[in-house]
Amino acid sequence: MILFIVIGIVLVIVGFNFKNNPSPFSKFSGLLKIIGFLLIALGALSSAFKQIDAGKVGVKSLYGNVEPGVLESGLHLINPLLDVTEFDVQTQNYTMSANHSEGAVEGDDAIRVLSNDGLEVVIDLTVLYRVSPQDAPNIFKQIGVNYTDKIVRPVTRTRIRDNAVYYDAVALYSTKRNEFQDRIFKSIETDFKTRGLVLEQLLIRNINLPASVKKTIESKINVEQDAQKMQFVLQKEKQEAERKRVEAQGIADYQRIISTGLSDKQLQYESIKAQKELAASRNTKIIFMNGKGNAPVILSDK
Repeated sequence: MILFIVIGIVLVIVGFNFKNNPSPFSKFSGLLKIIGFLLIALGALSSAFKQIDAGKVGVKSLYGNVEPGVLESGLHLINPLLDVTEFDVQTQNYTMSANHSEGAVEGDDAIRVLSNDGLEVVIDLTVLYRVSPQDAPNIFKQIGVNYTDKIVRPVTRTRIRDNAVYYDAVALYSTKRNEFQDRIFKSIETDFKTRGLVLEQLLIRNINLPASVKKTIESKINVEQDAQKMQFVLQKEKQEAERKRVEAQGIADYQRIISTGLSDKQLQYESIKAQKELAASRNTKIIFMNGKGNAPVILSDK
């Protein structure tokens, strides 16, 4: 836009020179002045309008002086002499990882800290943060647009190292991991807030211990898993033994009830009923009676 204004001024000056100095090109002086004024007007109008994209705010400055307040997303009519710098206020992430293809910085950018027991622990971390819109002018004035390298990276790495010394390596790897994450979140959040940044989330992606310590932990975990498995097997065997005991007790109770609850007359009655049913069957052909009142023997022709 400024380029249009400069070109327009040049064309106007050349047009006036052609008019005052007779030459073969003097007949174009009027046309040059008209084009020049049009370019100046176009540049001025274009500079007076500023489009701010969604998820961004504009910080206004005039001759190096940062003005308070920001331009929200949308189209704005402004002083053509203002310089507007856009700031992204959406969630941003900064990853520091030992994996060369994952971090914001090429190569191994993981955070190496010393634990309470003097061991080196390697931490992969992702920081989710955003710029506070109302603080964007102060950030631009005091830090500039490169706040990621000036604030986010050094503050995060420093606070993690400061807090890691309160934990031993095994605790960082297992039992105290969430506590450590909450602790560094609070300290980093405070530092970010004073700089106009909002810390949204802190993600510890991986914690790597020295190989010897990691092997010891894995062995301990395997032993504990084997012990838990054995407890499960013993518990299952106890339940099965209890089931068999209950089943045996039930059978014994049943036999006791049968042996003591049935009389001779009841048994004789049940026998007579069974004989009648067998006699009525078409498959029954011969019945042997021993004449002593015992149950008969019924034979089928098959």
